[in-house]
Amino acid sequence: MINEQIRDKEVRLVGEDGEQLGIMSSRDAMKLAKEAELDLVKIAPGAKPPVCKIIDYGKYRYELARKEKEAKKKQKVIEVKEVRMSPNIDVNDLNTKMINARKFLEKGNKVKVTLRFRGREMAHMQASRHILEDFAKAIEDIAVVDKSIKQEGRSLTMFLSEKR
Repeated sequence: MINEQIRDKEVRLVGEDGEQLGIMSSRDAMKLAKEAELDLVKIAPGAKPPVCKIIDYGKYRYELARKEKEAKKKQKVIEVKEVRMSPNIDVNDLNTKMINARKFLEKGNKVKVTLRFRGREMAHMQASRHILEDFAKAIEDIAVVDKSIKQEGRSLTMFLSEKR
């Protein structure tokens, strides 16, 4: 809220260079802002009384946008990488999948391990759970199970993330 939009009777006023001007009526605060040819901006609406500051509103908005942009640059996006397998996977193929999962985890991503079933393999779904359990045991030095083994349609899935 700026200038005339501020409807509070009393506000705590902060000057343009940061000094406390005390509690006063919003009309007096508006007069001081107009004399300085700046805007009266409500900084902390939740405070009792609300805190207002005399500043150039355009410059204030620009600073906020710049800070937001800077914060966005610093945040890290975590991707979910998927490792797909079938229930009749061989030992060497399983080791290759584990190596790939390790690479993903070391880069800071989460890994979704999927065991896909086709046709008659569906009848032996529960018997193949041990593949996912062994997979988790083999890389437990670097990974921790986020979401345990769960059946979703024609597949069993499990989520892994890096140990902290």
